[in-house]
Amino acid sequence: MISNVRLQHFRSYKDSAFEFGDGVNIIVGPNGSGKTNLLEALLVLARGGSYRAGDGDLLELEADWARLDGVVDGAQERTVVFKRGVVLQKTYTIGAKSQSRLSEKQRLPVTLFEPNHLSLLHGSPDGRRAYLDDVLEQTVPGFSVFRKSYKRVLAQRNFLLKKPNTPKQEFFPWNLRLSELGAVIYRARRELVDEFAAHIQETYQRLSGTTTIVSVAHESRIPEVGYESQLLRVLEENHHKDTERGFTSFGPHRDDMMVFFDGTPAALTASRGEARTATLTLKILETRALERTLNTKPLLLLDDVFSELDGVRRRALTEYLQDYQVFITTTDADIVVKHFTSSTIIPTGRS
Repeated sequence: MISNVRLQHFRSYKDSAFEFGDGVNIIVGPNGSGKTNLLEALLVLARGGSYRAGDGDLLELEADWARLDGVVDGAQERTVVFKRGVVLQKTYTIGAKSQSRLSEKQRLPVTLFEPNHLSLLHGSPDGRRAYLDDVLEQTVPGFSVFRKSYKRVLAQRNFLLKKPNTPKQEFFPWNLRLSELGAVIYRARRELVDEFAAHIQETYQRLSGTTTIVSVAHESRIPEVGYESQLLRVLEENHHKDTERGFTSFGPHRDDMMVFFDGTPAALTASRGEARTATLTLKILETRALERTLNTKPLLLLDDVFSELDGVRRRALTEYLQDYQVFITTTDADIVVKHFTSSTIIPTGRS
């Protein structure tokens, strides 16, 4: 839980402080008043980085430094300081210890919903793969290392594919390592999607109040049994085609997660309201996965979550939020307040 935060020269905030309740916190203000910037500050304190910008873009325009101070779990003081220079410096201080980055154990679990997540259904497979991997970085120890290693090996293999006259034998060690790392990523994603699949139908129906049959599946062109050897074989067999194309055409970087409505891809049939409800369903399932795996309740950061939801869906969503510390941004507090008997109202504005 984050009980308070102070923002200095962070985004649109020159120097502002906020106190939060341990339940639902409603961040209200007109567009451009800094609501999303406040959510972003909470994410930086909790996880170490922003979801929408690099560190250099977090400083107030023309400011030489920025600072975030927060109190976590009622006692732990946590500070992040940014300083401009030839290279931007970022320092975290937790208690009396300063460091350049947060360890996995120091990061707080967070479920984030922001409007761009609506592209999970209608957007490219890249976004869905990134979504799964972001969840896995919070739930599987060391997954971030495997994710980065896979990207490096893939980039090296693609470099060799574009390099003229590279002997085929030079690819074998890269093919082997790509297959080993790919198997770790594939199995972690598959396990997570299978967990989603076990609960998505019930959760969506409770949220929507409809009888739509909803399912989710992980899709891969490589068989699950013996994945490492299967991927290695396919990479070897398709060497000539990959050389012609200049990129690696098989592996978990080509997989996808698909949501279906009544057996048809949701991307083809879902309305905006249905897409938002399906995305929120995934976010609820994500929250459950975090809580189950980490044995602690994650923070919920929800940017403009109630837009395009009717009264039934709003009431159903509030049932899932009551037991967490939640931060909801809105331009109309009345829409949110009437669904919560107890909430903390936080007005925002440029300062």
